[in-house]
Amino acid sequence: MADSSFDIVSKVERQEVDNALNQAAKEISQRYDFKGTDASISWSGEKILMQANGEERVKAILDIFETKLIKRGISLKSLDAGEPQLSGKEYKIFATIEEGISQENAKKVSKVIRDEGPKGVKAQVQGDELRVSSKSRDDLQAVQALLKGKHFDFAIQFVNYR
Repeated sequence: MADSSFDIVSKVERQEVDNALNQAAKEISQRYDFKGTDASISWSGEKILMQANGEERVKAILDIFETKLIKRGISLKSLDAGEPQLSGKEYKIFATIEEGISQENAKKVSKVIRDEGPKGVKAQVQGDELRVSSKSRDDLQAVQALLKGKHFDFAIQFVNYR
């Protein structure tokens, strides 16, 4: 019998991020405490740009955006927001959405699987994802449960279970 396997990835649905950003922009335009402040959130190339005329306001925009991401089921571990920077008379925060598992993070996950997972489970890095395979599907489910219980500093999802 062939080995069963699944892939561990770190992907974010771009459309969901876009929806969260549009919802945050709509809330900012309607909220009383942002009236007349030129506060905004928008895409700037591959980055998300938040700007307002005060440091506390730009942090509030980030908080609104994070809330919208959570409501849309996107892990905040994939959001990398910088610190507020003064640019002229405005404060700006640039944020990026991180996707893919880096080599060092893939090594961390495979070490956890090797050390704490069931025997006979193999994990190999394939580009920006990690393939986990075993003869037993029960072992694969045990690995998924193990990884869900661990707290990594990046988001992971399980795909291609076969």
